[in-house]
Amino acid sequence: MGSSPHLVKRWQLSGTDYEQVRSTRSDTRLSCWTPLNNQSSNLQLFEERMTLVLHWFDLWTDRQRKHLLHSLLTRGTKSQLKYCRDLLMETLPVTQVDLTAVLPRFLSLYVMSFLSPRDLCSAAQVSWHWRMLSEQDCLWASRCITRGWFLPYTPAEKEYGAWKNHYVSCVSTLDWLTPREAAEQYGTLNQQSTLMTEEEERRKERRIRQMIRDKLQEDKRQSMSTRRAWGSYTKPGAARGGSTQTGRPSSGITSSSWPSLSWPPRTVGSPSLCQSLDRGQTMSAAPSRDRVQTCSPSSERLNNASGALSSFTSRPALTHTVPPTHLTHPVLLLLISNRIPAYELLLSGVKAGVIVVLYDHRGTLSALLAQVERAIIGQGAQRLGLLAPGGTEEIHLLHRCILSERTLLNPDQRDFWEKLSGWVAPAEEGGGIDIFSPLAACGRWTLLETHTSLSLSQWLPFSVSFPPSAPGAALIQTLSSLTGLEVRTPMGLATGSFQNILSEWSDGSVCTGLSNQGPSAPALQFVCERVLQGWCRQAEWMEEALGALRGHLGPQLHRLSLEARGRALGLFLWEKMCLEELCVSRDLNEALIEGLTALTRQRETRPLEFLAGFLTRWTNDKEGEESSGDENKRADDFSSAPQSSQIALDWRGAAARELHHSECLYLGRLGAVLKVYQEPLTAALNSNRAILSYNDIRMVLSPVTQILELNRVFQVDLEARLQQWGAEQCVGDVLVKLCSKLRVYTNYLNNYTTAIHTIDKCRETKPPFRAFLKRADRTLSTHMLSLQELLLCPLWRIQEYVTLLQALCLHTHTAHPDHTHLSSALNTLVTFREFTQKLKRNSERDRLIEQTQQMIQGCPNLSEGNRQLIITQDAALLRSPDEQIPDSLRIYEHVSDVGLFLFNDALVLTRRRVHHTPFTLTYQSTHTFLASVALCSLSVREVTHTRYVCHAFVLEGPCRSWVCATERGEEREHFLSVLRPALNAALTVHQ
Repeated sequence: MGSSPHLVKRWQLSGTDYEQVRSTRSDTRLSCWTPLNNQSSNLQLFEERMTLVLHWFDLWTDRQRKHLLHSLLTRGTKSQLKYCRDLLMETLPVTQVDLTAVLPRFLSLYVMSFLSPRDLCSAAQVSWHWRMLSEQDCLWASRCITRGWFLPYTPAEKEYGAWKNHYVSCVSTLDWLTPREAAEQYGTLNQQSTLMTEEEERRKERRIRQMIRDKLQEDKRQSMSTRRAWGSYTKPGAARGGSTQTGRPSSGITSSSWPSLSWPPRTVGSPSLCQSLDRGQTMSAAPSRDRVQTCSPSSERLNNASGALSSFTSRPALTHTVPPTHLTHPVLLLLISNRIPAYELLLSGVKAGVIVVLYDHRGTLSALLAQVERAIIGQGAQRLGLLAPGGTEEIHLLHRCILSERTLLNPDQRDFWEKLSGWVAPAEEGGGIDIFSPLAACGRWTLLETHTSLSLSQWLPFSVSFPPSAPGAALIQTLSSLTGLEVRTPMGLATGSFQNILSEWSDGSVCTGLSNQGPSAPALQFVCERVLQGWCRQAEWMEEALGALRGHLGPQLHRLSLEARGRALGLFLWEKMCLEELCVSRDLNEALIEGLTALTRQRETRPLEFLAGFLTRWTNDKEGEESSGDENKRADDFSSAPQSSQIALDWRGAAARELHHSECLYLGRLGAVLKVYQEPLTAALNSNRAILSYNDIRMVLSPVTQILELNRVFQVDLEARLQQWGAEQCVGDVLVKLCSKLRVYTNYLNNYTTAIHTIDKCRETKPPFRAFLKRADRTLSTHMLSLQELLLCPLWRIQEYVTLLQALCLHTHTAHPDHTHLSSALNTLVTFREFTQKLKRNSERDRLIEQTQQMIQGCPNLSEGNRQLIITQDAALLRSPDEQIPDSLRIYEHVSDVGLFLFNDALVLTRRRVHHTPFTLTYQSTHTFLASVALCSLSVREVTHTRYVCHAFVLEGPCRSWVCATERGEEREHFLSVLRPALNAALTVHQ
């Protein structure tokens, strides 16, 4: 047996007097202390060392022992640690554990939901963790709501115990009576006539109490057996919802903390509608429609029963702000005025990545700027688009704000455009302003004057400056200098529509020429092409269709914001009426008209076969005419080739020929009034079979005869000038001659309202006239128009005159002899157009006053002086129980719903009642007169937003004040932005 060095010290191993004897086959590995081959020696040595370590462990202090245990456990493997755990669990079994520390939080709350309020208060005294759990709103809110104790404010996000404190305060103020006190005060149902003894009364009281205890125990057992699982009462996100009665405005007392009162948003209805509603809001921080402004939720049952129109029902949207750094593409900002006809259709076609701001033209520049700031939420826009009523010289940005060269440098407008341009990217990064009004329509004349000797393909790439006398060009240059951005506008002119947007646009530089992107390219960045083309060509009549649509679908869309409501109506009109299929060619229109005319002259039993054969013959005849016309055209091209470039560039001649062509169409419509209506009615009167009396015929149709005579002379003179057309030919004197006799049009317009009322009265009271209109209206002879529509032609013609004269003036050089007469005629017609617009506004004002008078029950006479309705607003009337409480702590209660009718001299308050139609989502509102206050004696102040009230303001009159609150903050800001200028104007007039 070899020697083993286990009895020597470690320091001796390094000495020179000892040398280990190693065998050929080593008995140890890595250590000379632990033999591996001899198992008995190994076990003996291990026990000796363990005994020595335990002896040392007994001599160590507690701190040393813990240090050793820590070192051993950190060196142990996973299996060794599991063994230690099992050993400890066996040695020290766990008999008590905090259930809130072991169970998940929702299970702990589920257990605590079975406790009574007294037990919950006791549980709150266990520890801070138990107190935090036992004071959760989900435990106390249901107890308060069951008893009708609603919290009068919205708890903060990290505020705990609000519902518990409210429960305790309500319980502590209850007037509780014992059964004996209740019996003495109110009596009992089976009260006996004889008096009971005191002992019998005690026994009866004990029996009643025992019956109450038994009933409570039975109810508790039933609730335990039928109770649903925890979390099945509400869906995720419902703990912070709120519910408001449909059709009633919010009282300003928020209730978003009530649990189980609302459900999370859910998309119902047409997916294309939802896509359209979200299409313009994707890049605007996902608010809604409704940048959308927040809407109150509807009932889930109403959502399921609403059918196809359920997608119009308002629902809350989860607000999620998208930081600007997360946007992959720069956004575009588009401002649209609600004075634009059929703006709903444009909203339905807005492209993704475009932030739309639909503003009310009755507001102010500061209110519009605040609305834009809320929409863009701090992010920048690549380009700014503006779509508002305007022409070649000015833009009607707001009701009391006109953007022109003279007004742009005013302090308020200058500050507005400087702030607005600060949110647009610089010109070096492609930023700019796109205005949809034809301010650059004068660029073509400059091209004509500068490059007359060049061919058409040569002068198109050139860029030239605007003439300094053009007001629209001066406005573009001033706006570009003020904002430091390029400004692009359409360069074409169109009559009776917005087709100038589809023309070529200026390139936006200081020396403006044609854009290299093609016609309507800037506008197509904002709106889809099909929707834009349909709106530009058919905006006027679509406004009438949308007017009826607003009345039918308005009650279902009242909870939505103005923008979301417009998107829904526009998409509904586009999908249901298939507007893109209504744009047919002129040849097809002509063929169908002739075919239907031929069909009405014959009695055909198979009309479809007859119409198909007629269209085939018409097509063959048309092709033959075109082939012979092409041969003649080629022969003419040889002789007129040198003059082709000048003819192509003769924009002035084109405008004059368009004036003559439109005048012929105008005379055809006026002639239809005499031929189809006046002559048959006069013939019937002369044959003693009168349909209308002589006075009625004279009242309705005589002014048309005078206009027809005047314009026939104008058409003859104009045709004579065009037959001898040349570069120096003049037509301005003919137009001046027409403008000198505009008194005929003035008499016609003054008599127009009376004529329309006469037609309506005769149609209702005289059956022969009603039958006559049914036969004559909307036929081929009347150009598919009714008598009332034909009587509107003179009003439309005035606007066409102004547009065509603007084109003539723009394409007539200042040195031309015709320029003076054209400018004089244009100024006269612009003034007359303003007169017609004033008549239209007065008629609209009287109509609104009459409707408001009929709407408000018990209202005094509103038709006094020059009174006009400015705006109406629905609100909630609030009242505070104690006026001595500070405003930040004052609680308000909802008294009633009110309607605010703001006139230019007074404010009328009405009590509004909502009547819902059974089995539908629609409702009707009735107004009862409440009070009226003159604006000169009215003041307004805002109420600070607190936990108890929001979106509120105070109207202070000379005798009393009213606290009102709107449903949304945007509504309050818009109403106050309109009210304050009206107050200032009334004070100025009063002083």
